[in-house]
Amino acid sequence: MSDAYQIVVIGGGHAGAEAAWAAARLGITTAMVTMDRLAIGRMSCNPAIGGIGKGQMVREIDALGGLMGLATDRAGIQFRILNRRKGPAVWAPRAQCDRDLYAAAVQSFLEETPNLTIVEGTVEAIDVEDGRVRGLRLHDGRRLSCSAVIITTGTFLHSLMHTGEHKAQGGRIGEPSADGLSANLLAMGFELGRLKTGTPPRIHRDSIDYAVLETQPGDEAPVPFSFMNDRISQRQVNCWITYTGNEAHDLIRANLHRAPMYTGQIQSRGPRYCPSIEDKVVRFADKDRHQLFLEPEGYDNERIYCNGISTSLPQDVQEPMVRSIPGLHDARILQWGYAVEYDFVPPHQTLDTLETKRVGGLYLAGQINGTSGYEEAAGQGLVAGINAALAIAGREPFVLRRDQSYIAVMIDDLVTQGTIEPYRMFTSRAEYRLLLRSDNADVRLTPLGREIGLVDDARWSRYMRKQEAVRAFGAWAANHRIDGTSLDKWFARTDTDWSAQVDWHQWKSAIPAAVLSCGDDLLNEAVTAARIEGKYGGYIERQSREVERFKRMEARGIPRDVDFTEMTQLRIEAREKLTAVAPRSIGQAQRIAGITPSDIASLVVYLEARRRRAV
Repeated sequence: MSDAYQIVVIGGGHAGAEAAWAAARLGITTAMVTMDRLAIGRMSCNPAIGGIGKGQMVREIDALGGLMGLATDRAGIQFRILNRRKGPAVWAPRAQCDRDLYAAAVQSFLEETPNLTIVEGTVEAIDVEDGRVRGLRLHDGRRLSCSAVIITTGTFLHSLMHTGEHKAQGGRIGEPSADGLSANLLAMGFELGRLKTGTPPRIHRDSIDYAVLETQPGDEAPVPFSFMNDRISQRQVNCWITYTGNEAHDLIRANLHRAPMYTGQIQSRGPRYCPSIEDKVVRFADKDRHQLFLEPEGYDNERIYCNGISTSLPQDVQEPMVRSIPGLHDARILQWGYAVEYDFVPPHQTLDTLETKRVGGLYLAGQINGTSGYEEAAGQGLVAGINAALAIAGREPFVLRRDQSYIAVMIDDLVTQGTIEPYRMFTSRAEYRLLLRSDNADVRLTPLGREIGLVDDARWSRYMRKQEAVRAFGAWAANHRIDGTSLDKWFARTDTDWSAQVDWHQWKSAIPAAVLSCGDDLLNEAVTAARIEGKYGGYIERQSREVERFKRMEARGIPRDVDFTEMTQLRIEAREKLTAVAPRSIGQAQRIAGITPSDIASLVVYLEARRRRAV
């Protein structure tokens, strides 16, 4: 039996959902293969979306016409803007979600998407002919023919779970490992690596002594993730803060000989910036406590997620360790913490479109590329889905620059620098972060989403109304004076509360009625944009000049057929690194670790001579 599609997405996690959503909405017949359709969109770890760097990426996904922001707004039970006291470049939206509502929202969006079919099954192998994808075979013997495959297997690729000395195959509690695909990738000639992630115990909400905990409420006025939503109407809940102490630390130290990370049972690298509690106690031995966030997994969910004590210690150590923490002395553990090891494909084998270099039509997205986190996975899934669809339609690929988005920073980091540990996004990774703010993702990316075909008429109309409001407010502010100074100049002042002196009704009266109809929320966004541009105008202008220099280097392309091994004027190490990455531009070549300015100079001379010979 064989069914025909144009694109098949393997996996129904956050990368797979975005890839399938994008490809199908671009008019491509798409199938999503998943072990269990009810597991699509499942939040395997913390049911939260966003955070530092991550929240900006979710806004970017939404601005391009993606799925994650829409689903988060349906399922969010606590919204907060992090870093409010700092500058807007690092403001980061975050939402605690009801994990069941989130999965239900993703499933609902996908089920309503034309051109998309959900297929339950496990992929055994991908069929390749003459270096290109031709289809895939499922474990039960079914075959799906297609022109492109997007692999988004998360932590399920040849996965192994660890709790103390106990080991079990699987990428998530109660769900099996996907083993056949690893062998298939090796047979195709791909290099595989091994990474590790972990998760903390979950405890029953009725077994907590809340009186001794610090309450962490959400924002009084929750700010939606999606540009398409004005407000969050559902009930918001609290989280709580507590701390580990010396008793827990002593218990962990006394049992390191039973911790898989320290016995050699786990040899792969885990996420540096989200370490296990064992790692924290060892690496930060001078600290007498570590912060712990107790986060509900949903309105009607009895489970509380213990954010901050990810662990793979044995169960008989986890229980007393948890109960030594203030507020948790009577805690009932509903799910033990565990670590997961899984295969990944080191991303130097992938192009910036997320198509593999070795096999045409084969795309990789999410943790298979060495990343960690829902948001990183979703950003890659969206890009892979877009590019697979564009390739089938015979259109130019979609490649964002580092000055345009955090998504581009992540993908460029992966394919240019590679990774030996799970990659996590931070604002510090983006050199142009003042331009990549969470408040201007729509300005940066919605026109590109419209050009691709993912931004529908409703989103585009709303975007255009906001831009008209921005222009109207800017014009009014330039002519409205306070004490002889135009309002737009006051935006740059930090010593005065200018907003108290402004008659908002006056400026609103200057805006066309059609713009006013978009409502106060869009108008407030327009004011915020104008204030930020005014206050940070000098810094933004300076960074914009840096971007122009960056774009000139990115525009100096390197033909795909260049053979770096023939460049005898380059050092052997430089030839090897350039061959491995296959940079598309001089700018990308400069970012490869170990490539020197003299290497770049030699490369430029070679390319110029090659160009002259071709004339």
